[in-house]
Amino acid sequence: MRGIRILQGFVLLCILMVPVLIIVFLKTMTSNTYDIPVYYQEGVDNPLMECDFAENEQHVIPDFTFTSQDNEAVSRSAMTGKITVVDFFFTSCPSICPVMSTEMERVNDVFRDIDDVQIFSISIDPDYDTPEILQEYATLHQATKDKWFFLTGDKVMTYNLARCGFILPAMDGGDVPDDFVHSDKFVLVDEEGRIRGYYSGTNREEVDRLIVEIKILLYGKE
Repeated sequence: MRGIRILQGFVLLCILMVPVLIIVFLKTMTSNTYDIPVYYQEGVDNPLMECDFAENEQHVIPDFTFTSQDNEAVSRSAMTGKITVVDFFFTSCPSICPVMSTEMERVNDVFRDIDDVQIFSISIDPDYDTPEILQEYATLHQATKDKWFFLTGDKVMTYNLARCGFILPAMDGGDVPDDFVHSDKFVLVDEEGRIRGYYSGTNREEVDRLIVEIKILLYGKE
């Protein structure tokens, strides 16, 4: 009888020790790290010489100034010290833009109360997308004021910024919405203006990953 009790006590001790051993193993044998890449650390390939990239240097988003849906100037300096999610779109887009904007709503909602995260949606059809048109679009997608900026401005600057700043394709469609070409990517930019990720704005799982990686950058995990 005494031997059975000793055996039962030993078994119970082993059971109680299992979680302790697991914790020790995780702390000593694994590392809870999640690496988010820094893109273009040694510059950007430029075979067609379309852009004035610095050679063998970290690429950062260049200067720009646009006008927001509130008719206020928003420049590159507004990105300093903040995490920014950027996409290129236009309000009369007949294809992917509505899906992209709906997915961006989720990003807006998750970080609605976080001042260090902002969204720039830049129109590639500035001739049509006036601040007034963008204000209507912002209202449609329930954009948080001073969080989600819909931007319009000089057409040459816009297309140069897409191609040479964010390294995304963009082509002017003129008066034909179906002829515009732009990427479906959401671009994650850190506080220093470095690109940290590209995510399909039409893919829910990709946008989920974007949200996770924003949180990782926010809380300073490596």
